[in-house]
Amino acid sequence: MELHIYGTEVMNDIVPLVHDFRHAAPDVMRAFADLHGATMKAGALDTKTKELIALAISVSKQCDGCIASHAKGAAKAGATDAEVADMLGVVVLMNGGPATVYGPRALSAFRDFAGGVAT
Repeated sequence: MELHIYGTEVMNDIVPLVHDFRHAAPDVMRAFADLHGATMKAGALDTKTKELIALAISVSKQCDGCIASHAKGAAKAGATDAEVADMLGVVVLMNGGPATVYGPRALSAFRDFAGGVAT
């Protein structure tokens, strides 16, 4: 059975749309980018923890683009496969059945951006 590589495919679909929207609403997108940067930089919580929280919320909100974006962020911030899987267990606890659909998408996206290596 071939696994669907979730992260890159979603990003490839969404990025051109986001670029188009950025041209249509530059002030909104600039403000959102500033908010994102300010929020995700290390503070009392490190960036990895913040990306894991954002990925958990992305699964809870069933947002494919958010899942791909924060899976990539978690991978870049040094999260491990085990940390993502453990976090997804909490998401399943708190969200039930829908998380069993979107959680695997998040794990696949993370593995895609982390180089496909389970750690």
